[in-house]
Amino acid sequence: MSDKATKTQYRIRNWSEYDAALKNRGSLTFWVDDEALAGWLNDQKTGKRGASPTYTDLAIATMSTMGSVLNLRGRQTEGFMESLFKLMGVDLAVPDHSTVSRRLGKLSVSLPVVEGEGARHVVVDATGIKVYGEGEWKVRQHGYSKRRTWRKLHLGVDEETGEILAAVVSTNNVSDDEAFGDILDGVEEDIEAVSADGAYDKRKCYDAIDARDAQANIPPREDAQYWEKEGPTHARNQNLKRIEEVGRAQWKQESGYHRRSLSETAMFRFKVIFGDTCSRRTFDNQAAELLLACAALNRMTHLGMPDSYALNS
Repeated sequence: MSDKATKTQYRIRNWSEYDAALKNRGSLTFWVDDEALAGWLNDQKTGKRGASPTYTDLAIATMSTMGSVLNLRGRQTEGFMESLFKLMGVDLAVPDHSTVSRRLGKLSVSLPVVEGEGARHVVVDATGIKVYGEGEWKVRQHGYSKRRTWRKLHLGVDEETGEILAAVVSTNNVSDDEAFGDILDGVEEDIEAVSADGAYDKRKCYDAIDARDAQANIPPREDAQYWEKEGPTHARNQNLKRIEEVGRAQWKQESGYHRRSLSETAMFRFKVIFGDTCSRRTFDNQAAELLLACAALNRMTHLGMPDSYALNS
């Protein structure tokens, strides 16, 4: 008999609903719906000098979203949308790739979030997204060069629904804890608890959680000391004391810290669906591209998620 632990197997309860949701993710009429078509052209005057934009922000966002969902570059997306409108019999012009690129970085992107019934449990983490630079083969053969860079995508995810509640895009020199406050500020609803890994074991992170009257589930470092100035009632000192009493593993079970892995699940879903590379060249466009992809991922989540359970051994 093998000494290796048997991997837990799972079965999905709502397979028929989840199967339909997966198919709907590929439906072109889901991404280019009646609302997008009705709001495609701009009929409002800006009141500023010069001609008003021909296309609405919704049209530009739809173009970028289709490119991300179908993994198309700018000119390919333009050709795809032209052929789609022709097949649909829609008499609308399509913005060229230069127009989309010029306006993309100026978009204000909001994430579609279903209103919850109570306070949220937010799990926070960050991941790297590659941008222009060397490919993996060149790096393996010759190492990194000074040009190589990446962007960081910081996510705040609802541990119950898997929705991305807030997202921040930054350069690679911004630490996880520096973007933490912006993530919580992006969550409009009440927050019950916040879970994050040891990289967020900083005073500024605890202060941001305390400002939202939420429970802090952040494991102190292995060699952590008490913060004497904050007093024994401070959340971090209480966490550290409980860990000393029952052990780190038991504290993680009690606090629900293991739910933090759902943020990693969201990042895994993001990279599997949209890839781990930005196609845009400027930071503003890269940020808009990533935020629109987060919005698209939420729309996929709203279609349906698997309800799984572990099989009895």
